[in-house]
This record gives sequence, structure tokens and C-alpha cells, in this order.
Amino acid sequence: MSRGAVDVVRGVVLPRPDGGTTAPMDLHLAGGRVGTVVPSSGTRGNSTSGRVLDAGGRLALPGLVDAHVHAGGAVLDAGVQHALLRQGVTAVVTGADGVGFAPSDRTAYEWACGYFAGIDGEHPRFSGGTLAQLLATYDGATAVNVAALVPHGTVRRLVVGTEQRPARPAEVDRMVRVARQAFAEGAVGLSTGLEYVPAAWADEAELVALARVAAEHGLPHVSHMRGYEAAAVPALAELFRLAAASGVATHVSHLHGPAAAITGVLDDARAGGLDVTFDSYPYLQGSSILAMVALPTWLPLADPDATIAALDAPALARRLRDHLAGLDDLWHRVTLAWVPGLDPDEGDVAGRRLVDVAARWGVAPADAALRVLRASRLRAACVFAQPDTNDADAVRTLANHPAHLGGSDAIYQPVGAGACAGRPHPRGWGAFARFLAEHVRTGGDWTWHDAVEHLSARAARRFGLADRGSLEAGSVADVVLVDPLAVADRATYDRPRTPAVGIDDVLVAGVPVLTHGELTGRRPGRGLRPSVRAGHPTPPAVPAGTEGAP
Repeated sequence: MSRGAVDVVRGVVLPRPDGGTTAPMDLHLAGGRVGTVVPSSGTRGNSTSGRVLDAGGRLALPGLVDAHVHAGGAVLDAGVQHALLRQGVTAVVTGADGVGFAPSDRTAYEWACGYFAGIDGEHPRFSGGTLAQLLATYDGATAVNVAALVPHGTVRRLVVGTEQRPARPAEVDRMVRVARQAFAEGAVGLSTGLEYVPAAWADEAELVALARVAAEHGLPHVSHMRGYEAAAVPALAELFRLAAASGVATHVSHLHGPAAAITGVLDDARAGGLDVTFDSYPYLQGSSILAMVALPTWLPLADPDATIAALDAPALARRLRDHLAGLDDLWHRVTLAWVPGLDPDEGDVAGRRLVDVAARWGVAPADAALRVLRASRLRAACVFAQPDTNDADAVRTLANHPAHLGGSDAIYQPVGAGACAGRPHPRGWGAFARFLAEHVRTGGDWTWHDAVEHLSARAARRFGLADRGSLEAGSVADVVLVDPLAVADRATYDRPRTPAVGIDDVLVAGVPVLTHGELTGRRPGRGLRPSVRAGHPTPPAVPAGTEGAP
């Protein structure tokens, strides 16, 4: 295979809207886009030559779009690019949960890197600045395309600092100006992390003002809600109030059970005219920083030094003890993923349950958690089993909802580490391959056309990336060749960095970036900007009995 762009992808089959697949077709490419799609001139096995890629009858999908992934800096790492491409992911949406690299100054950037050290880490080519400057760092530097949200928490840190209070009117006005500039420079939405700081201290007036900026551009408010599980329904109600007041489209991050209550609320909102979508991942365990899971937001979590001092403050001891006592149901569900700064004499704790670490240390689980948080300066990351309100049936129910998009919520920290360094969640190496395997190859509840909708086309529409999500003439030539009988995830909680199988060849803008399962070294990825105002990804649900109503 030439290292240049491909002219023809020969002998592919394509998904059809009726659930079947086409006869073999040839994709003729030009200028990084699909030119024509015509009946195949013939296949020649699985070999490649010149500027023709012989697909050998494999299924061709448009590049998959990860709607929620923590890879704003990690995507520049070759190992992370390999993990994404082996799943067919050619574009990622970054800056989720209200914390991202831009817009920022040096102080806000360093805060974001420190607070989300166990989630996003650092960006190796950026140290604060505008969103346009951030997007420019991806051009020609990665094999994968990168879109960015406006992170409310970082903007708030830039304007308000670490104070635990609602923003004042003048501060809200400044945040609106900062957000408006970021949208003008190419942001694909606004993100909030309402369980994280400093968004936890924002009132609805502040959030509505910023949501209106996203609405002006036809782009969504993407939110890690103020609560999940038992708190999911009231948390959704808050998002819907913001949407009604601002006119913004709503996209809910990493939604999971209880499915019955959630789908009922979602369907009612959509039937009432709200533009609502969500993403989910196909696992029963989540991952985040231990500080978010274990510590109350009344601590000054935006300032690690102040928080660590507060953990030892006699005046707060009883209040903190009462909070930790209420987490007895949590500790046995937590596995430590990454604990930087821990004394080697404490032992290797990555991949070990918190209760087992506590037993080894001879302390209570709450005290073990505090020791980990102090040693890591709040940077420790963890994997945690979700409560019984989420089960396999709930995961499948949500994945089949018409408002569903695929999102891995992948965390790659520590980036560039060997296989034994840290124990991240396997979803970064397997989520999209697992979707394809469980819902199409073995599950049968999606067709391949459905898979394109869930994992590519809806996200492209939601974030205004109008020339992606299909392989029709004129679309960007992000092409994923899939062996439909072999695609599967291989990453496990014990071996999370194991690549997926069944996707060995991927083009980005017509350029081979993955060949025979290995990176080619080509880097045609770029920072993505909305090409049009975003549209409604799926029609609102129609209440039963009203299908014929005017």
C-alpha cells in the first residue's frame, strides 16, 4: 500500500437501510472525500497495491464517532490512536464533564490538568489559550480527528477562580463572552459537570446564560448531570428546565440505569418538543477520580492544597466522618486504577479493590481512601461497579433507544505507560467493538445500518459534523473496513490495554492510518469544527395514539 491517499476502495459491502447489505461496491475517493459509489469492478482477495485498497468483501462503515472520551491530550499518543482505530473510531469529542484544556489561561489550564490528572492528564503541545489554538494542535499531529466542547468548569475557573459560590452577574457576562468566542472558533457544544467542581456551585441562571450561547449556534449542552442512579430523574429534570429556559438541545453524558424510569422521562421530554439525546457505554462499571466518588463538594475540591489541609482540620472532622460513614455501600465496589505519589512501601495498589487494600494496611476502607487521596494529591483514579439499579438489561435497553449515541467515556491515564502501569477501565480499548459485537454480530438487536446510526451518524448530526457519518458521495472519506464475523473487544479489567479485533484497515480523509492492524504513521487527523448548524439527530418520540394528529 502506498503511503499516499487511496483512490479506490474496491470490493466493499455497505449497510442498507432495510437491514441488509449491498452487493460488492467500489468507493472512488478524491480530495479526501467519497466521489462516487459504484458496483465493484471485481475483487482480488485481500491484497493491496498502488492507490487501490482491495477490501476483499469486507463491510465498510463510515468512521465511528466517540461522543464522550477523555482523550484531549491522549489522542496525540500513538498507543491511544491504535486503541481507537482498532475499534473503528476516527473522530472523538473532547472536553466533556465541564473540564477541558481551552479556553483558558495558564492558571486555568494547570487547574484542569491537576483536577483531572487521573482523567484527562496534560496536553503535550498546549499550555493554555484559545479554543482555536487548541484545535490547531491536532492538525497533522494525530491519525484521529478531534472536536472540542466548551468546558464550563474551566471557563468558570478562568473567570471566578476557586470560590464556592454562584457567579456574580458581571462574571456570568464575562463567561458568556468567553464561550461565545470559543463557539466562533469551532466548539461543537457546551459541557457541564454538575457533580464536579466548580460547576456544582453554579446556579441555574448561570447555566441558562451559557446554554443560550450554545443554542445560538444550534449546538448542544452536554452534561454530566448532578446525579445518577436514584438521583437521575431529578437530575434530568434540571437539564430539561435549562433547555426550556434557553432553547438549547440537551445531550446527557454516560447515562445508565434505572432504565425504566429514565426512558420514561426521556420519552416524555422528547414528546414535549425538547431535543434530547444521550450517550452510554456497554459496561456495568464506571470510572472517575476517587475525589469525586468519595469526597463531598463542600470541601474546596478545586484547590488540592486546601482540600488536603481540610481533611485534617479538627473543625471538619465530625462532618467529614459523617459523610464517609454514609459511603459504606460504596467501598466494596471501588477498585483503584491509578495512584500517583503513593510510597512504594505501601505496595502496588492499582487493580486492587479498596477494601482489600484497606485490609492489607490494617485500616478501615474510609481511612484507606483518605490515605490514597492525600498521597496522590486528589489525583487518584478508580473503577467502580455501579449499583443494582444498573444491570445488563438496562444497558441494552438504553443502547436500543432512538436517542442513543455511542460514547466510551474512556480514560487513558497514565498515557504511554506499559501494560502494568495503572489499571484503567477497558472501555477505552473495547467499547465500540463491544457495541458492534454484542448488538450486531451476536445480539441481533441492531442491523449494520443501526450500528452506523448509533455509533457515527447521530453523533455527526448532534455536533454539526454534516460531512461525516455516512459514505455517500461528498462525505469525508473516513472509511472503516470490518470483518463482521470477527469484530470483538478483547480488553478486560485485568488486561485493559488489549486492542480489539476484526478491524484491521482504516482510512482517515482517504489516507491509510491503520493497515493490517498496525498504525501506518500517517497523521491526517485535524481539529474539527461544525460544518453546519447541528440538527435534531432523531425525531422526537410520538405519544401513543397521536401518530395521525396534526
